[in-house]
Amino acid sequence: MATHQVVNGVDVNRLKQTIGNVSGDPERAQFQFRATHKWFSGAHACTTIEDFFGAGQEDTSRRQPFRLEADEPAVLLGEDHGPNATEALLHALASCLSATFIYHAAAKGIDIEGLTLELEGDLDIRGFLGVSNAVRNGFSQIRVTFRVDSDAPENQIEELVALAQRRSPVFDMVSNPVPVAASLEMQ
Repeated sequence: MATHQVVNGVDVNRLKQTIGNVSGDPERAQFQFRATHKWFSGAHACTTIEDFFGAGQEDTSRRQPFRLEADEPAVLLGEDHGPNATEALLHALASCLSATFIYHAAAKGIDIEGLTLELEGDLDIRGFLGVSNAVRNGFSQIRVTFRVDSDAPENQIEELVALAQRRSPVFDMVSNPVPVAASLEMQ
């Protein structure tokens, strides 16, 4: 009988089962995540996230949708109803790096007592405002600092930080161009 093992809040048995499932059936590894974004006024808008496709089927198990408010701070003409898009991107990157780090630590049996990621992104808004075509519209650089509390040897933690960067889907998306197709439907 298999022993139930939880490391860092991760059910290692289920993690290994999931890895086995997608290794044996690549179709089960295909996911489609969705979001619907509705504008209100100025920069204030809300993104709703609910159902998704994964593990070979539609997943409608969420009891209620997630709603993420977006806006800009007053200095950028907003009313601060929520983080701006660049701040939300930092959140997405941190969340993905953190989950990747913790899941791989659990799979290796490495206990993590604490994990904090600090992120900074440098943005020159002249590109966004159309003031200069020589300035990039997005971040010129993002810096991530992992602060880890663990009894594991430092070389194992360094390996996990490198692994988080290699395996994080969001790190991959912000580090490499992703094709984005936009279309228009008039209402």
